[in-house]
Amino acid sequence: MAITFGDNQYGKAEVRLVHVTRDGDRHQVKDLNVSSALRGDFADAHLLGDNSKVVATDTQKNTVYAFAQQYGVAEIETFALRLGRHFTDSFEWVTGAKISIQEYGWDRIMADGAEHGHAFTRAGGGTRTTDVTIDGEQAWVISGLTDLVVLKSTGSEFWGFPRDRYTSLQETRDRVLATAVTARWRYAGTDVDWGKTYADVRCILIESFATKHSLALQQTLYFMGEQVLEAHPEVAEIRMSMPNKHHFLVDLSPFGLPNDNEVYYAADRPYGLIEGTVTRDDAPDPGRAWQAIPGF
Repeated sequence: MAITFGDNQYGKAEVRLVHVTRDGDRHQVKDLNVSSALRGDFADAHLLGDNSKVVATDTQKNTVYAFAQQYGVAEIETFALRLGRHFTDSFEWVTGAKISIQEYGWDRIMADGAEHGHAFTRAGGGTRTTDVTIDGEQAWVISGLTDLVVLKSTGSEFWGFPRDRYTSLQETRDRVLATAVTARWRYAGTDVDWGKTYADVRCILIESFATKHSLALQQTLYFMGEQVLEAHPEVAEIRMSMPNKHHFLVDLSPFGLPNDNEVYYAADRPYGLIEGTVTRDDAPDPGRAWQAIPGF
């Protein structure tokens, strides 16, 4: 029996970076969580304890901070591509890299009827993400968002499902539909206006959720993805994970009270989890793009 060493990668996880761009009294804040992982000829480190080709994870962390100072952050996709290409270009034995970034938004505080130049409050409405994979000369970019919590108080039904001896759920023609959207979309290339496209895709996802009369969360998921692909030919595919945040009517009859779809119990678990991929038929091969991205 032979024992062999397989695929591997290593890096620095969750480097917290806050970059402030100072333009007079009006500042811009970029609040990031950056993770790096390198692939390449690292067998001797694992098999012999030889660290001669190990780019220390502390070095990877310091590179994140240094690049933020030297080049700024701009869009997180641009920053991730720059970091990934630096590691693969600077060390001949490093053949690939994955840079994953979460961006936490900040909104300007309103003071005396105007936006304050350098005071902020944490933004809601989801966290922006990107995962950039470098493999030799190839590069793949997956952008997305997590924890985009949305709710509609009507315009959703669920009926016609099979019933057996264990089925207790009642059919409904009018229910609250709520979810926390995680969406990640793969670009067909890297010549993209990252910020503009992200903002528009986010808007499409929200508007599609609101306007689609839903017979199932599955139907809503597909419609949301379809609308993104129709509007953005630069997006090859989109993958979504959407937990059903159940809202159950409270039985008020023991108290002699009616409940005409007014009072609900918001259950946090267990919950239905709906996941799916919407892809255009001419999408380029994903290669390593989705490797090591959890939940998909």
